Amino acid sequence: MRPRARLLQKAAAAAESLTGKRFALLVASSLVATSGIVAVGAGSSGGLDPMTAAAMKTLMAEEGATQVAATTPAPAPEPGFTPTPSSPEGAAGGAAAPSGPLPAPAPAPAPEPAPAPEAPVAPAPEPEPEPGPIQHVFLVSVASPGYDAAFGTASQMPYLSGELRSQGVLLSNYSLLDTTALPNGIAAVSGQPPSAAAKAGCPVYEECVHEVETLTVSDQFVGAQLRWHGYFEGMANEAGQPESCVHPEPEAPVTPNASGYSAQLNPFVFFHSLLDLGDCDENAVPFTDLSKDLKKVDTTANFSYISPSLCNAGFLAQCPEGAPEGAVAADAFLAQVVPEILASPAYKKDGLLIVGFGAADPAPPADPAAPPPADPRKVGALLLSPLLAPGATDGAPYNPYSLLRSIEDLFDLSPLGSAGGAKVRSFAPAFTAGNGGD
Repeated sequence: MRPRARLLQKAAAAAESLTGKRFALLVASSLVATSGIVAVGAGSSGGLDPMTAAAMKTLMAEEGATQVAATTPAPAPEPGFTPTPSSPEGAAGGAAAPSGPLPAPAPAPAPEPAPAPEAPVAPAPEPEPEPGPIQHVFLVSVASPGYDAAFGTASQMPYLSGELRSQGVLLSNYSLLDTTALPNGIAAVSGQPPSAAAKAGCPVYEECVHEVETLTVSDQFVGAQLRWHGYFEGMANEAGQPESCVHPEPEAPVTPNASGYSAQLNPFVFFHSLLDLGDCDENAVPFTDLSKDLKKVDTTANFSYISPSLCNAGFLAQCPEGAPEGAVAADAFLAQVVPEILASPAYKKDGLLIVGFGAADPAPPADPAAPPPADPRKVGALLLSPLLAPGATDGAPYNPYSLLRSIEDLFDLSPLGSAGGAKVRSFAPAFTAGNGGD
């Protein structure tokens, strides 16, 4: 039996040996003191130690005796009988005082029952917020070949600029914080600004991992009893088997594996808040799980982050020799995964698909003497939803902080980090204002 259970059993046995007024008086007189001692004993691993037990026994005996003596009434005199004090003579053998049978003491009045304590009034529960119009967000992140190469008249991504563009709202002024993937990914899920180590590609993995106090939108979803999933193409262990939450050893650099998976495309492995409590292992899963989860609303997460391999994301010099690369590879990946998302029950019910660019990797100009291209960080983004007017354009300035802020606004979550900045715009009002842009 555990010490705490033994202590409670002893207390119950002691209580059974006390009855009537003695029990009531003892409880009333020593409630505070005994409660403190019992609490100390119960909280320790070995129960009451001998010194504490002796102190408790002495205290109970002293308080019990004092209270019994103070509260027991003296015998009431018999009617018509006047007590006569004893004289010295009587004590020495002189005349004795008149005597007779002593009457029985009058019964002590029964204690009035204590008033029943008033039942605590539970505070009225706060009304739960009504769910917003969007309850399933899908974010597909690829590498940008440049704004014009993606959405311009000479687009290198015909599926994106042709078929999808007419179905959604173009964020024509969406810009990245950095051209590399990791700083933008971290900002989009946590609101943390780019660090020097992240911009350098994390030569030492642990130097890029944020402390457990730094929360992500994934932590917010868990706290709000909502679900999130990250799907990463090519994520596998050293043996080549699909595995969740794959990341380097603390002192190792962040490098891609043979399948083209890189932790730089998986921002969730850079937060101890997700690593240490198992959320990453449970929710950052191989890309092959996506098709299964999309089949039903109940198996589709409220927030799904989707990242292809380095080759299919559109990064140059990352594909097998002879295979399409760059913008062509990224467009082919979108043509594979986007129709599956748009056909899913969750998207049709209350979904939003964000086709975003998490990095910029434009092809070098064919003519070195040509004027430099536009800012590669201006990449654009595309929103698709049954609730948006197709073919519209939103020219307001957005960035990865805006992306995070918009998702948080859609689910009534507080903005994290720089996403809470006064100048950070959110596109969430488009879903409540009933319009899809300009």
